[in-house]
This record gives sequence, C-alpha cells and structure tokens, in this order.
Amino acid sequence: MIKLGVLDQSPIRRDGTASDAVKETIDLARACESYGYHRYWVAEHHNSKSFAGAAPEILIGALGASTSRIRVGSGGIMMPHYSPLKVAEQFRMLETLYPGRIDLGLGRAPGTDGRTTRALQPGPQAYDISVFPQQVELLIQFLEDANGLSGEAGGFPDEHPYKGIHAMPRGEGNPELWMLGSGGDGAAHAGQFGMPYSFAHFINQDAGTSPVEIYRQCFKPSRRLNRPYVAVGVSVMVADTEEEAKRIAASRNHWVVKLLQNQAERFWPVDDALNYPYSDREKAMLKAIEHRSVTGAPEQVRVKLLQMVDEYGADELNILTITHDHADRLRSYKLLADAFSLSGSLAAD
Repeated sequence: MIKLGVLDQSPIRRDGTASDAVKETIDLARACESYGYHRYWVAEHHNSKSFAGAAPEILIGALGASTSRIRVGSGGIMMPHYSPLKVAEQFRMLETLYPGRIDLGLGRAPGTDGRTTRALQPGPQAYDISVFPQQVELLIQFLEDANGLSGEAGGFPDEHPYKGIHAMPRGEGNPELWMLGSGGDGAAHAGQFGMPYSFAHFINQDAGTSPVEIYRQCFKPSRRLNRPYVAVGVSVMVADTEEEAKRIAASRNHWVVKLLQNQAERFWPVDDALNYPYSDREKAMLKAIEHRSVTGAPEQVRVKLLQMVDEYGADELNILTITHDHADRLRSYKLLADAFSLSGSLAAD
C-alpha cells in the first residue's frame, strides 16, 4: 500500500490572518491523523504575504503536542540560513519530546527573496550554497554524536575540531532525515548521503522523472538507509465531482498566475478568482497552470496518482492541497484518504 503524507504551507486567506492560517494547520494535522495519513510536513517561507509558516521547528512542536501518532516534520528546513549545530539541537529536542515521530527534511532554497535572505543570514557573511553538502555532513555528525555514535560508527572522529561538542539533549533515537529538491542537485546530494529523497513535483513538473533517476544513480547506502527511497510531492484538489474540484481550484490557480508575475498575495475566495478579469496573456498562463495539479473526483485522482507512483517508482506521496475555504481543504484530504482506504491504517503502523 502506498503511504500518503501531507505537505502544508500554511496558506493565508485574503479574508483571514496569519494566525488563522496557523490554527488551520494545527486543525488539519489533527484531522489528517484521524484520516490515516502517515506524515505531516510544514514548509518554511519568509516575508511572505501568502504563507504563515516561517518557523517550522516551532510549528512542529505544536503539531506534535496536538497529535499522538502521525509523524510530524519539516518540508523543509532551509539550511543556508542556519548553523548545523543549531538545527541538530532543535530537532534533537523535538525527537526527545515526541520520540519516533519527527522528520527533518532539508532544502537548499532560500524560501524567500534576495533582500530577506540577506536579513536572515546567520552572520556577517551568509553561507554560500556551495557549502550545503558540508552543512549536511556536519548536521549528520552532530545528530549521530548526540545519539552516542562516534568515529567510524558516526559522529566526530578524535581529531575533529568539533570533537566534544554535542547537540543537546543527547539520547536514543534521531529524527528521520530527508533531502528535499525540485531538480538534479538536491537529488544528487540525497543519493550521495544515502538519504530518502522527496521530489517537489508541484514546483517542477517539467523535470519529469529525471531528478528521481539522478537520485537512484547517485545513491550510496548509509547507516540510515540501504536502498533508494522516494516520495513525490504533488499538488492535489479533490471534491465530490470533477466540476466542483475545478471550481474550488480557481483560488489556487489565480494565486499561481500572480506568483508567476511576482505579485503573489493572499488566497482569494473562489468566486472572486473565477470572476477575475484575466488578460489574454494571463488566460494562457491559467490554462497551463490548470494542468499542473491532479484535480478531480476521488476515483479520478486516485487513478492519476497511482500512475505517478508507477512512473516515479515512488514509495510515498506527499499531498499539497491549497484552498480558500478550510472546509474544502479538509474535505479534499478526507475524500483522498477514503479513495486510498487509509482509515485505520495509521494505528496499525
């Protein structure tokens, strides 16, 4: 049985607030746990009018406290903003609070614009993206050292300058480490570090299966994983009928049109999005955008997603659903869970 997870960007409604978006994220996590989803990831965006999730490491703590079984984690932590030791400590604390339930997904993208990236830089000089592999290597060593591993078994060898520096709190267990990406670089890093790889299809559909193929070609077994393991992040909209799903998706599609013109804002109500006076250029963009998501009635969506599972050789799917009305989003995830017969499966895991 394919495992389904959730990717939540904490979208902000035009008639709502960032606080509403965070509350809806927590409510959706509770609901998706009851529906049978396997994991729930929250994203990292900064200085955004559209998304409220600027601090996934804090939001994950609230999600862990609000649920009891579903895995919760980051989709992802944007490493160029952080020191590896600090990330290791944050997720060691989360793992201590919610043992066996924490995922640490890593990304290379800034999750924001250039000016905000400079404001976020961790010192007088930002981490260059070229040092990302070194950041990941240090993070793994801090995590494994905190887990009681050292030298060839993991952690820092005796001659390492960070020997004796520990990510606290130390103890058994570690977060499940993932690499996120939308292209070949992230896929190659995931393979080289022997990590599971989550491909962001919803960002880069045009890449086809090539990032996943690169991942498999580069994969080296590690202490964490002995074979390639792939999740695919997909934009999905499900309703009782195809017509209703397409209608509800109008809010998200309108937002993408604006995003592509560097005018991203809060998510509009469906009727306002449907009645928006698109220019001819925007109408062409909208037509292309409508094909970027898997949209339809439950059985239509299930068939399309299973085709993607076969195409990518995926072990899991991470479902991203954005609507204006929170009730529509809850309904979409519930209909999809029912179509895949998820109910009760989480407890069995």
